[in-house]
Amino acid sequence: MSNFFSFTKTKNRCYRSAFTKSGLRSTVTHLQDGTVMHCWVPTEPKGHKPNLLLIHGLGANATWQWGDMVRHLVPFFNLYVPDLVFFGESHTSRPEREEWFQAQCVMRAMEAHSVRRLSLVGLSYGGFVGYSLAAQYGEVVERVVICCAGVCMEEKDLREGLFPVSDLEEAARILVPQTPQRLRELMGYTFFKPLPFGLLPSCLLTDFVDAMCGEYVEEKRDLVRSIPKNRKLSDLPKIHQPTLIIWGEHDKVFPLELGHRLKRHLGENAQLVVIKKAGHAFNVEKPKEFNKHLKAFLVDKQSPPIGQSSDPPQNHK
Repeated sequence: MSNFFSFTKTKNRCYRSAFTKSGLRSTVTHLQDGTVMHCWVPTEPKGHKPNLLLIHGLGANATWQWGDMVRHLVPFFNLYVPDLVFFGESHTSRPEREEWFQAQCVMRAMEAHSVRRLSLVGLSYGGFVGYSLAAQYGEVVERVVICCAGVCMEEKDLREGLFPVSDLEEAARILVPQTPQRLRELMGYTFFKPLPFGLLPSCLLTDFVDAMCGEYVEEKRDLVRSIPKNRKLSDLPKIHQPTLIIWGEHDKVFPLELGHRLKRHLGENAQLVVIKKAGHAFNVEKPKEFNKHLKAFLVDKQSPPIGQSSDPPQNHK
């Protein structure tokens, strides 16, 4: 596809332009240990605005995943939008693949930009990183939003059938797709409403795979492999910041049970919002509702409207 027009790369350039027009600039920070972190930061940070960190998931880079949200948030915050290690322009020669390492890399990038206090939103895999960041840097992180991130999962959940795909290697191949068929499969797990995946030309899907999933394939799959390894709920630290948990009602990547489990783990310090008729990609399926809850929690600092939270199901594992 490299010799032809790329829709994905063109769309990415549009997002980059939108970031720039929103008052953000592209920066690269060398952490002096073989790690390079790329981050979008405010061109002119405003002292009266709080800082907000947006952490993307596995699907693509930061620009692509947050491109449609930035314009809604930039009026209220100094936005910081990093590429996680092995995404976009961020990479490392170090061997660590755990979320605590990603969190440390993000924090070191924030320190390089003189960010001393911040709130954060972590989407899917970014929620794992955000939770770890909040646990490690409690004096820095003020408020936390965890979006459809199964941080409360345990390694045994794979064996006990909580997930539609129980084989970790198969999950890694789906989450880091390398063929149009794998990408269709991933989209099928991600969205609630059936989309005409079969009607999408393979050339467009191949274009996306080449542009967004073609680099650091094994490294990204190692990130997936590291998530459940030796994971136990009893080892998960409790974060103490006010926390909003947002989940899609029909999430097939990280089932809603994990959202209820996280709410129970954090207790009264957290609130759970379930977005109806949405799946794992509720940020795409219900962007207005997503933005409404972010604004209520981060700007207005209110609880979600009555009726938005869901009662826990009766069949807890």
